Amino acid sequence: MGIAGMGFSQAWALGIVDVGLIVLSHCENPAKNEAINFIEKIYLGEINAKIPLTSFIGAYHIMTKYLKINKETVKTELLKTLNIRSPIYIQDISIDQAIKAIEYAAKYNIEGWDGYLVSLADSLGANIIYTIDQKLAKIKHISIVVPIKRETLKKYHKWIKEKLEKHN
Repeated sequence: MGIAGMGFSQAWALGIVDVGLIVLSHCENPAKNEAINFIEKIYLGEINAKIPLTSFIGAYHIMTKYLKINKETVKTELLKTLNIRSPIYIQDISIDQAIKAIEYAAKYNIEGWDGYLVSLADSLGANIIYTIDQKLAKIKHISIVVPIKRETLKKYHKWIKEKLEKHN
């Protein structure tokens, strides 16, 4: 479901932002404008969500290693956003969250990062994860919201496939 289809109560429920949306909003791709518009709504307080600082570290890794974007370009773009020093950033991960993340990853057969997002959501009382990845839909107590239009995501997936094939 896209963000436009959310009702007021769901739009105001607390959500956690996944790394993919940080990547999309910080590099040229077919979904960049929609991702920026979504992230802007969070900074403006129109959407109640938190962004783990670890998402920026993960975005750096994805953008430089897999998307082959110049490291200085990635650094500059991510640091512009980090230097906002917003209260929407989640700054720490506790040992209990790390334990729960690994437990969730094993229980639901998901990546450790995804387990961390579920663990973080639980610890904050959040019931939404904003992502471009549908595999978290199997976690029944968390709603997955994809804030990018389906058609735009198709264009993005085609773009990413071509980009990865070009570099392999």
